[in-house]
This record gives sequence, structure tokens and C-alpha cells, in this order.
Amino acid sequence: MTRRRDHVPSRPTWRCAACGIAWPCSAAKLRLLGEYRTDRTALLVHLATLQVEAAAQLAELDGGGPRVDLADRFTAWAHPRPAS
Repeated sequence: MTRRRDHVPSRPTWRCAACGIAWPCSAAKLRLLGEYRTDRTALLVHLATLQVEAAAQLAELDGGGPRVDLADRFTAWAHPRPAS
């Protein structure tokens, strides 16, 4: 029997352990939105905390250079959409 892999970050590369793409992948985003559906602020705090951890680990892997592309990847997608 094979065990299903969860869509969680594989540290220090911050790739998805299940599908291998940059984390958070689409499946992880959907799971996180479901888990935090009643508290978007808590989701953003959680993601920002992970972004700081990822920035440090990825900078170390990249030879110390700063990572400026992580805000879109970690938090931009989680902001509430304006009501139409």
C-alpha cells in the first residue's frame, strides 16, 4: 500500500513534498484556505511566518542573496478579494 504524500513544504528547498512545485502549490493553497476559512488574518500571519523561514533557508541555499520574490508566492494570493 502506498502512502499519499501531503502537500507540505520540503525544507530547505521549499518545494512541495507531494508534487514538487514551489510551495505553496495549488493543493496547499486550497487546504490552507479551507483550514483558515473563518480567520483570514491568522492565515496571513501563518504564511508571513513561513515566508520569513523560507527566505532565510533559500538565501542560505542561494549563497546568501536576498529573496525578493517570496511575497507574491507566500501571501499575495491569500488576501481577501474585494466584494463586487
